[in-house]
Amino acid sequence: MTTNRGPRTAANGRELRLWKVGWALTVTFTAATLAAGSVFYSLIALLDFQEIDTTAKLDAKTLFDLVKLSFGVVAGAGALVALVVAYRRQRVDEAGAHREATRLHTERFSQAVDKLGSDSPAVRLGGVHALAGLADDAPDNSLRQTCIDVLCAYLQLPFTPDPGEDAAHQEERHRYLALRKVRQTILRLIGDHYRRPQGTHRSWQGSDLDLAGVTIEGHLDFSGAVFSGCVVSFDSARFSGGMVSFDSARFSGGTVFFDSARFSGGAVSFKGAQFVGGTVSFNFAAFSGCWVSFDASTFSSSRVSFEHAQFVGGTVSFDNATGSVPNGLQEAASISRASATLVIPSAWRAFLSWPLRGA
Repeated sequence: MTTNRGPRTAANGRELRLWKVGWALTVTFTAATLAAGSVFYSLIALLDFQEIDTTAKLDAKTLFDLVKLSFGVVAGAGALVALVVAYRRQRVDEAGAHREATRLHTERFSQAVDKLGSDSPAVRLGGVHALAGLADDAPDNSLRQTCIDVLCAYLQLPFTPDPGEDAAHQEERHRYLALRKVRQTILRLIGDHYRRPQGTHRSWQGSDLDLAGVTIEGHLDFSGAVFSGCVVSFDSARFSGGMVSFDSARFSGGTVFFDSARFSGGAVSFKGAQFVGGTVSFNFAAFSGCWVSFDASTFSSSRVSFEHAQFVGGTVSFDNATGSVPNGLQEAASISRASATLVIPSAWRAFLSWPLRGA
């Protein structure tokens, strides 16, 4: 019984749609016929109104012209009806094509997700590329967002930490390195797709990105990425070691959170980044023993906040930065006075009472 309900429902839906179109065509044709008759009799009345001799019969040529004009109106209405039917057919074809594309997308999506759950790191890597390809070819933004969400969710799953290079754990370490490669590939693909201009093929700009709580080991390259009109979360993320680059990234018209993120060791660079519009929050973030650069960044028409952030060891540099001082930077500088070096541009010295090195 269940298998028969779907097709019957679909057929009934089609019949209802066809009945609606039939009524529309009937009404349109009737209206066109009435309009033609109205034009015909209106012209005759107009001729009478212009004091043409009503006793004289209209000659054949005039009557023929009136009939041609009337049927011209009917023909125009018929062309309009044909146009409506063609438009209707096109919309039905497009809807059918979209349904078919969605069905194929769903099948491929299920296969890709199954690969992500495989015990083999190589198969998981294939699933990652399959999901990224699905996001590129998604029929609509909603399906693209679903693929991105699954990739982000994979990064948020707990994983076994590095067992070390002890010879007794070589097999465990090899598996750890293989699974880390899967995670790093996801991050690399995300960075690549957010660099592509919005509206072009394979661009993910404008899609939300949830990397809250993710542990990022090694290098991360988001240089030149554009986060615009979306919500991006690195809340409580852990950046440990390696080089994390947001060089020349653009934050505009969206919301980006680094709240309670931890940057430990290595280097984090926002050199030349543009914070234009939207909100970027580093509230409660901790920069510990690392080099952090906001050199030559632009803070313009954007709310950038460092409220309750902590700089513990290392250097945080805003050398040659332009624009307004980020919110909370004064408080963060005061808290970190004894344990970190803060480099500020000379234009900010009037706003920051902590006299540290500056351009």
